[in-house]
Amino acid sequence: MKQLVRVFIAIAIVSALVLVAISKLNDTQGYSGDNTLTIYNWGDYIDPDLIKRFEKETGISVVYETFDSNEAMMTKVKQGGTSYDIAVPSEYMIEKMREEDLLIPIDHSKLPNLKNIDERFMDLPFDPDNKYSIPYFWGTVGIVYNPELLDGKGFKSWNDLWDPELKNEILLVDGAREVMGMGLNSLGYSLNDTNKTHLREAKEKLDTLTPNIKAIVGDEIKILLANEEAPIGLVWSGDAADIMSENEKLDYVVPEEGSNLWFDNMVIPKTAKNVEGAHQFINFMLDAEVSALNTEWVSYSTPNKAALEFMPEEMVTDERFYPSAELTEKLEVYENLGQANLAFYNELFLEFKMHRK
Repeated sequence: MKQLVRVFIAIAIVSALVLVAISKLNDTQGYSGDNTLTIYNWGDYIDPDLIKRFEKETGISVVYETFDSNEAMMTKVKQGGTSYDIAVPSEYMIEKMREEDLLIPIDHSKLPNLKNIDERFMDLPFDPDNKYSIPYFWGTVGIVYNPELLDGKGFKSWNDLWDPELKNEILLVDGAREVMGMGLNSLGYSLNDTNKTHLREAKEKLDTLTPNIKAIVGDEIKILLANEEAPIGLVWSGDAADIMSENEKLDYVVPEEGSNLWFDNMVIPKTAKNVEGAHQFINFMLDAEVSALNTEWVSYSTPNKAALEFMPEEMVTDERFYPSAELTEKLEVYENLGQANLAFYNELFLEFKMHRK
């Protein structure tokens, strides 16, 4: 009998230890509670000092994880293995997450700093009335180039990239929407075109650009351009700002035909465990001074009009990153084209990459 009791006690102790271990493991994997906030964001997309400041001001511990694509973020949120309290998807993915009922409506009454956001970036088609998302950063897709390595050559049109003199000079980001979008824009078509004839036409035109393409790469495009491994790159505006801060010889332009106007917004996934803390963090990031500090660190364009007063004048008056109304009218936001159309974009992009080989 005593031996049986000892066995039960041993089992109880082991069970208790397992429960403690599971609890700690859950904390590290983002199972948030009242005193923890788990954030899922793009890499290099927040000033780390601001996370520390938020933790100090609120007493909330932040678990911070990063992703490298909207699709990877969406998959992990859907799986629910980690209870993210905040994620930062792009506009078309916000629309998709909203359609799949993966988001919690945001309580605007808990965001007094929401008044700081420029009205131009509110109530957009991908999230009417900003019911599920709050603007974080925005930007464009364009061409970064080094005039010194190109004998003073500049760029006004996407079609300038097809100049035979640019053989083996161009780096492209590894993104189907961005590269196919460049092809579509160069033909005068919409970035959201779903006409298969137009899409094939864009892909065939991209095939003719192959002699000028040095490589199709990921994040390393910033280092390659800054180190003058290539004089031209198709990049996002924030990356262009980073590259230009490393190498002042470089310049950035959004072609006259138009391009992509993208938005990354903060959302609260339905699996969130600390909804109150999520609202606190969003409001913290909307503070004018905080937003200014974050914008200077990240280098993308801020939708926070109040933050502009705290930022360097040369930064907020730079039309390469805060384009004129005339150019902005030619920019398009990516729409959620549906699974079938996106699959066709990806198929054509893959064919284009294979064509280079």
